[in-house]
Amino acid sequence: MKGEGRRGLCARRPVEARLFRVAPERGSDCAHAHRAGLRGAAEPSGRPGQGRAPGSRDTELAEFCRRQRHSLEVDKASVRHGGENVAAVLRAHGVRFIFTLVGGHISPLLVACEKLGIRVVDTRHEVTAVFAADAMARLSGTVGVAAVTAGPGLTNTVTAVKNAQMAQSPVLLLGGAASTLLQNRGALQAIDQLSLFRPLCKFCASVRRVRDIVPTLRAAMAAAQSGTPGPVFVELPIDVLYPYFMVQKEMVPAKPRKGLVGRVVSWYLENYLANLFAGAWEPQPEGPLPLDIPQASPQQVQRCVEILSRAKRPLMVLGSQALLTPKSADKLRAAVETLGVPCFLGGMARGLLGRNHSLHIRENRSAALKKADVIVLAGTVCDFRLSYGRVLSHSSKIIIVNRNREDMLLNSDVFWKPQEAVQGDVGSFVLKLVEGLQGQTWAPDWVEELREADRQKEQTFREKAAMPVAQHLNPVRVLQLVEETLPDNSILVVDGGDFVGTAAHLVQPRGPLRWLDPGAFGTLGVGAGFALGAKLCRPDAEVWCLFGDGAFGYSLIEFDTFVRHKIPVMALVGNDAGWTQISREQVPSLGSNVACSLAYTEYHKAAMGLGARGLLLSRENEDQVVKVLHDAQQQCRDGHPVVVNILIGRTDFRDGSIAV
Repeated sequence: MKGEGRRGLCARRPVEARLFRVAPERGSDCAHAHRAGLRGAAEPSGRPGQGRAPGSRDTELAEFCRRQRHSLEVDKASVRHGGENVAAVLRAHGVRFIFTLVGGHISPLLVACEKLGIRVVDTRHEVTAVFAADAMARLSGTVGVAAVTAGPGLTNTVTAVKNAQMAQSPVLLLGGAASTLLQNRGALQAIDQLSLFRPLCKFCASVRRVRDIVPTLRAAMAAAQSGTPGPVFVELPIDVLYPYFMVQKEMVPAKPRKGLVGRVVSWYLENYLANLFAGAWEPQPEGPLPLDIPQASPQQVQRCVEILSRAKRPLMVLGSQALLTPKSADKLRAAVETLGVPCFLGGMARGLLGRNHSLHIRENRSAALKKADVIVLAGTVCDFRLSYGRVLSHSSKIIIVNRNREDMLLNSDVFWKPQEAVQGDVGSFVLKLVEGLQGQTWAPDWVEELREADRQKEQTFREKAAMPVAQHLNPVRVLQLVEETLPDNSILVVDGGDFVGTAAHLVQPRGPLRWLDPGAFGTLGVGAGFALGAKLCRPDAEVWCLFGDGAFGYSLIEFDTFVRHKIPVMALVGNDAGWTQISREQVPSLGSNVACSLAYTEYHKAAMGLGARGLLLSRENEDQVVKVLHDAQQQCRDGHPVVVNILIGRTDFRDGSIAV
């Protein structure tokens, strides 16, 4: 039966379909042949004007199969495998790193990536791999890539994929899967993975033939970056990744069963295998497809120019979407400085203007928004962070620009109304807006009024830093010293609640794309993955991670990853032995601290047990904070990951902050 090859596949597949009660695979060559046969059967043979003679249906079908046999040959002797196709597409798209936790389902693609010079970085939890890919995407402007094994390997990534969706990060998740032949038959770790990821991803696909790997991945990469960026998922069943001879050995019995049923089963399996590998190694384009990026129209830009030109107290709020194109960060910074409008910076836009820039307003945002007469929301959404739009004055003229229309108009039917809503790329919109407002200036007293409010708040912070705490160190004072010590080439990764919330007021990123937080999803546990991606993307930067002690529990084991891969990062753990952000509300409102208490764990020693360096800061060496930070820096420069365990007490700095 093997000698029938493609002819058997095309001409006899409809018979097999009836025997096994399955239809030919949609989009397969035999399905096209099957449909062609059905069309031929529906038409009378030799019908006048049709040029059809008796038996022409069989002739046409044979010719179709001959053409397919010629164009889609199966190279049974080849040792190549589908993992090589995956790696080729990634390399053609400029991917330099792939993050993973190894599993047998995906081994071929990892080996192929290594051979093509794509660095394979394995983590201790799948969620870390996706967080690392997220950070890589945010900082590089390319798609971040993670690959994990089937079933529980994929379910372990769900939180990170949802975080990437909320943060609008272009991440490609490659997932292993059971053999195409064994799906829905109880195979190991076989679940309906596509249904799991469809609500989380812009694009989901399962590759069913080796030759479909390349076009599917190209489409996925384009989808991840087009429109509103986000995660995409491609499922790669095990039999499209391994070489022909290995799949054949597992799929086709060495000794077929005797009798008619045995011969039919053997025929079916041989032809199934032939369709799986037909045309697998035919040359195909591997490079990037064109991206679809929405842009503001000239008419929209002009209307916004006219609105802003009449403003007396303009204000801009820049969000993460403004930095979706990292290469344009310097141009965007220059444009904002030229515009001269005071601004608040959030998400990935933090640090856009550097440290202590006169246009960057950091405190009292709600009050400033109430006073402004024109507000530009550039990549900022009216969700909980802007009190769903309630902080916006009804007398203000509001310009909002966003790639995503749904996000752009969120809550506009309830609490606020835009004067001009522009669906388009935020960064390019701001550049065009500045071009249209060349020479426009605003009275300096408006900026000075906002700056004075900042100075008053900063004085309050200094007073709180000087207040004694019941035990250990004052976290406000510690973070002030961190701010004084932080180098210009640093990248800040923040992961936590109370300690990180305090740091957001006190520690300033030194430039564009030097601040990484989870985003709108508020996910704990991003720290190690973000640090991993950041250090690999920017090897010359010092990566400083600010952790709450609760959040650090998610990331501790990944110091094994940092040690194994020689990735020196520096973690500062604000250890107050509790989930303090929750406790602040729970105790006064409900009268109990249940489930909010942790211990003053010796995290520095735990890190040392994983091969990293560990340092301790407590009241006993209170006067040595800066020295210990410098020691940690030096050890990082010497190539060692470091954990600084900082025992801190509690202050009223964050009283009134919300946890829900």
